[in-house]
Amino acid sequence: METCCDNEANELRALRERQAGVLRIVLVASLAMFVIEFSGGVWAQSTSLLSDSLEMLSDGFVYAFSLYVLHRSAKWRASAALVKGILMAGFGVGVLVEAGIRLRSGELPSAPAMATFATLALATNALCFSLLYRHRSDDVNLRSTWLCTRNDLAANVAVLLAAAMVTYFGVAWPDRIVGIAIALLFLRTSATVIREARSELSGHPSTSTGPLVKPGSRLASTSRNT
Repeated sequence: METCCDNEANELRALRERQAGVLRIVLVASLAMFVIEFSGGVWAQSTSLLSDSLEMLSDGFVYAFSLYVLHRSAKWRASAALVKGILMAGFGVGVLVEAGIRLRSGELPSAPAMATFATLALATNALCFSLLYRHRSDDVNLRSTWLCTRNDLAANVAVLLAAAMVTYFGVAWPDRIVGIAIALLFLRTSATVIREARSELSGHPSTSTGPLVKPGSRLASTSRNT
């Protein structure tokens, strides 16, 4: 029996180590891309790039929180997801304010720069998404992390479309509108994460989050005892 329990503990420990390795990679990638894309947004005078770069920064916070609570209890992980949801909502409101200010400006952003930096961000997020995909149902902590990255891909594509429209029509409004849309996406996702985290903390996990591991497995029984 002891050997069986040891095996279960080792399997759970191996799972946590794999999750930690993935989170470290996506954390570094997101923070690096934030610096690059934010600089590009300032240079190109692009609301959508600035909004998208702030989303990369929020992802950095999300990944850091996820890494910090990885080896802690389920309550800790759910609490971290709740904090991440609140942070995401804050970033969404901030982006809305910034987009509203720039919407009144007639400055035309640089479409080539928008396309270049959005493509780099898309490649970075595609890598992060592929790494996180296999862990999306592990627990609410990893699911909230995966949701953030999934939204990033949609935002990157939207910035590319905005760049094409700025080039074609020669107007700034597509860039501004995409910035606002990204902010609204922030707010929608934050509401989902907060709802699922509160459900987890109340002891009634949402069925959409999935358990830590498959019910009935050895890891499931081990995780209940940790």
